[in-house]
Order: sequence, then structure tokens, then C-alpha cells
Amino acid sequence: MSGAEMWFTLYWILTQALRWNPVYRSTFKDRLSNRYKNHMPRVDIFVCTADPNLEPPIMVVNTVLSVMAYDYPPEKLSVYLSDDGGSQLTFYSLLKASKFSKYWLPYCRKYEIEPRCPAAYFKSLPEPLDATQATSLASIKKLYEKMEARIELSTKLSRSYEEIQSKHKGFSKWDSYSSQHDHDTILEILIDGRSPEEKDVEGWPLPTLVYLAREKRPQYIHHYKAGAMNALIRVSSKISNGEIILNVDCDVYSNNSQSIRDALCCFMDEKYGQEIAFVQWPQMFSNITKNDLYGSSFRVTMQVEFHGLDGFGGPIYLGTGCFHRRDALCGRNFSKDRLVEWKSQNQMTIEVSTQELEEEAKCLASCTYEVNSQWGKEVGLKYGFIVEDAITGMTIQCRGWKSVLLNPIKPSFLGLAPTTLPQFLMQQKRWGEGLLQLVLSKYCPLWYGHKRISFGHQLCYCHYGLWAANCLATLCYSTIPSLYLLKSIPLFPEISSPWFLPFAYIIISKYTYSSVEYLRSQGTFRGWWNEQRVWLYKRNSSYLFAFLTIVLKLLGLSNLTFVVTAKSADKDVSERYENEIMEFGHSSPMITLLAALALMNLLCFATVLSKAAMDGGIMVIVENMGLQILLCVVLVLINFPLYEAMFFRKDKGKMPRDVTVKSVVYALVGCIGFSLLLKG
Repeated sequence: MSGAEMWFTLYWILTQALRWNPVYRSTFKDRLSNRYKNHMPRVDIFVCTADPNLEPPIMVVNTVLSVMAYDYPPEKLSVYLSDDGGSQLTFYSLLKASKFSKYWLPYCRKYEIEPRCPAAYFKSLPEPLDATQATSLASIKKLYEKMEARIELSTKLSRSYEEIQSKHKGFSKWDSYSSQHDHDTILEILIDGRSPEEKDVEGWPLPTLVYLAREKRPQYIHHYKAGAMNALIRVSSKISNGEIILNVDCDVYSNNSQSIRDALCCFMDEKYGQEIAFVQWPQMFSNITKNDLYGSSFRVTMQVEFHGLDGFGGPIYLGTGCFHRRDALCGRNFSKDRLVEWKSQNQMTIEVSTQELEEEAKCLASCTYEVNSQWGKEVGLKYGFIVEDAITGMTIQCRGWKSVLLNPIKPSFLGLAPTTLPQFLMQQKRWGEGLLQLVLSKYCPLWYGHKRISFGHQLCYCHYGLWAANCLATLCYSTIPSLYLLKSIPLFPEISSPWFLPFAYIIISKYTYSSVEYLRSQGTFRGWWNEQRVWLYKRNSSYLFAFLTIVLKLLGLSNLTFVVTAKSADKDVSERYENEIMEFGHSSPMITLLAALALMNLLCFATVLSKAAMDGGIMVIVENMGLQILLCVVLVLINFPLYEAMFFRKDKGKMPRDVTVKSVVYALVGCIGFSLLLKG
């Protein structure tokens, strides 16, 4: 217990580093337009998807359409979809979206709508609309619903329409397709922004739109998302070569059509812009419940801590909602002597045909291109890490660059948060593994970042890197005080003792400050309570499993794997999530562990109550073990959704019966075994 308290003290210091020097930024887009007028840089946008079953194609094309509709010169905008699933369904969906964009982009431009993601826009239509817009709306909505119906039917039938296959040459590129992990490069320029013939229905130019499924072979490691991003960097350099790169996950749509101009205000700032490598937006979600059931919004992290990171040299690269300077992402060191003259950048020109351009770019996405190269080492995103984004961002900052956080009142990007507890815990496990792997590697911020980034910046990175390491101290506090109640053995000072005051001060000040900080971040008190619950759950399950996985990897007994989080949910699951009812659904070792710990605390509390009732010495027990009883009561209250799911709920999201049985057995064995150990 003393070791746990020493660890919490050390970690508290790391937490405070994030609050030493917060920076808040705002942009002035009118000044940008006046200063540079038509001399804006080209922007390439990367959208990544990996599995059409976990990431529905209709969701993917909504994201693509939202970024195609940015308020930015379309001839300077190129959108790339990386499909690591190599799915005909995804290609078919993108093909349908490319045709719909010829109607959608003019509608967005004419009525200046927000957001420009079709699904999100139709879901939250402003009222009332004037007669002209209402007519246009009915027409565009009909076209969208037709596209959506065809995509969803194709997804349901697991095939694309044969008549479309025969009409578009792109489908022939699947002739050599063997499996998701064994196929040639599939590259198709669906809209060539260089061509004057590519116009929307009102005669305006369209952004370039490219589909890419990089080559995959069983004998080559494909490096998951990092490999996909690096392939996109190379392919885009041949097709459009935008100076600025935006990457978003397939479930993160653009919620603000001015985001590109916001980012350029940072990159093109005449005083500080030369040293900025990337501009990061906080990760926010469109499906967060009122009280943030699973704490998925990381409200304090995004609204408080990331501003503190900005004060030390910039936030962590989160892997989505981030604008990059291409040359910084490709490994160039920062130099004060190298200045970028944005006004001298040229437009894309037609040098070769679309077909020739496709053939020339295909080799850049081959499996052998990176062999014996610096890709994944010094160039592009780093390989060998689950959190390729965090390690890549840190190494860029260690090369002398800075990053900035933009966090306007209106979110610029909105994603999808997990809607079940198992999904959330699995996501947290992956993040915990990756960040701990970073701290225990040669890229540990304390020595790799020494003299490269500030000491405060190093501490901030360690704060996140040691997320998973908190599991042991938290597990001690979740079990040992409650188990010692079984034998009425006190672990903390008596209430009448002067040594009780430091404990009381820490408890009151910590939770008062935590709740105030959360409420000031536009949260609710119940949301804060949910975050305390999830804080306990992920440390006792996700981070514990992550910690053990990393230990086994260091011993050579396990390998790390990248797990894609499901982005779709059944209707009844969604309804329970919206009603803020926790979803357990299926058996999981992490859920079993949480349930066993919850039952153990309940048994310990029940034992104390029974002893007090029989002996009649409740005041004596409270005097001697008040803090232990308080801790046990808090744990029981936090775990109430688990008890409810095990014994009272009847819906499909309740705790599976086998998990309940196992948990009861484990809790009984733990309590009885510990009692015998103390007796012995």
C-alpha cells in the first residue's frame, strides 16, 4: 500500500506538468485571405479504412464527402481513400459517392451549410428553410437516399451491382485479387482534378478523388495504419504533391468547412509558422451521451491537458484530425534558415494522362518499395509501434519542430465513440499497450527527448506513456483495504488520530479539484461520476491486460497486434447506449475480472455490516477503520452497474450468465483464500 501511494505521488507530479503552462489559440481567417488571396498551398486529405464489416462503407463515404466539400479552392484539394481491406464494396461506395459529389458540393457551396457530412446534415436540419432551399434540399436528399440504399443493399448482399462492374474499368483491377492479404496494388483516380472536364453540375471544378488499396503479400509485413499512411504519402506525391496533408479516420467527418483555413493560419503565420510541423484538433465525438457513459470524450484531457502540452512545444499527434507539413512528416529536420514562400507554389499541371499517372504511382504502393529504405524509420510514420501516431509526433518534435492545438468552440472533427463497454475496454487496452511500449523502448521521452524537447514536454509524454503502469497501484487500492476488512485489520490511521488529517486533505482536495475541472470543461456532475467509474474500470482491466502483454512481449512470449474498433452497432445496442445503460453483451476476460472485483468488494462490505450488527460496535469499527469502510463503500457504489447487469437486468445487454458464475466463484475463492492466508 505504501508503494501504491508513492506511485500515485509520482504520477500526480506528471499530471501537474500538464497544467503548468496552458496555451489557448484562435485564428483570423480574414487576414489570411487578404494576405495570400489565391496563393494558397495544395492540400492532400487522407482517409483510412481497413474493414468494410467493422467500418460500414456508407460511413466511410460520408467522411469522404465531408472533406471534399471544404470551403477551399477545389483545384487545390485532393482526397485519397486508403482501403486496407481491398474491398470491392468500398470501391463501389466511393464510386457512387464521386457521382453524388457533383450535386452535393454545389448545394453546400450555394447555401453555405454546416456540417457538410450528408448524414449529419440531414439528421440535424435547421428550421425553417426558405422555399428555394427546401426544394433543393428535397432533391439532394432524394439523391442521397438513393445512393445510401444502393450502398447498404450491396453491403448486405456482400457484392456490388454487376451492371456497375461492367460499366467501370476499375472493377477489372480485382481480377488478380486472391484475398485481403494477397493482391496487387489497386489504384484508381475517380476524379482527376487536373482535367478541365471534371466539373460539378454547376460547372465548378471538382477536387481530385483517388482510391488506393496498396499491394499486400503474406510474406511481407504491412505495418497496419502506419504502412497505409506511408503508401498514401508516396502515391500522393506523384499525383498531387500537396504541401499540407490532413489525415482523418474513416469515422471522423469534418464538422467545419473552414478547418483548412484555420490550419493555414498557423502554418502561414509570418512569425511562428515556419517552425510548425502539424496542427492537431482535439478528438471529439458525435455520439457522446449527455453524461458521457463511458468517459470516451476524455473531456479534461482534451480541454485542459492538451492546452498544457501546447505550452511546452505542442500536443501529441492523435492519428486523426491533424494537418501536417509534408516535408516534416517525410523526415526533414527543422532549420531556421529554410523559409517557405507560399506564394511561389505552382498549380497542378497535366503532364501525363490519368491512366499513365495511375501506372506510375502504383509502384509506390508495392510491398517491395520500402525494402532497404528509411520508410518507417526516419521517413513517414514510424513502424513497430501500436500507437504509430504518438511516436511519429514525438520524433518530429525531437527534430526541432513544434505542433499546435486548435480547439475552437465548434468542434472541427467529430468521430464515433465505442457504444459498448467491451469495445471501450479493448480500445483502451490497445492505447495502453502502445503508449507503455513507447516509454519502454529506445524512444522513451526521458532519454530520447533529452536536449531535443523541453523537460516539461518529456514529463507530459511520460504521463500518457505510463497510463498502463497505473494498474498495479490501482489494483492494490481496489482489493487490499477491502480484504483486510474481513479480519477487521486497519490499514489507515484512526479518525481521531492527527495522521488522519493528511488523508482527509488529499481525498477532499483531489476530488474537489477533479470535479470542478470537469464541470468547467462543460461536463455534468453525473458525467464526472461516470468518468470516475471508467477510470477504475480501465485501470483494473484494460491497463492491467496491457501491462501484462507488454511484460510478456519483453520476455519474448507474446506479440502485439493492432485491433480495429467496430464502428457500427445494432439498433437495440444503440438505444441502450442513448439511454445510458451499460452494454456488456458477450463474455470477455476483462469484464469477468471487473465483475469478480466488484463482487469481492460487495462481500467485504456485507461482512463488515454483519459484524457490526452482531457485535453492536459500529462506532468502534468506524473509528478504527473509517477510511477503509469509506473506500469500500465508494467501490460498491461505483460498481452498481455491474451488480445490476449480473442480477437484475433482463435485456440482451446484461452480463452473460457464464461471466456471472465465474465472477461469483472467483470472488468467493479470493475472499476465502485471503482470510485463510491471514489466519495462517
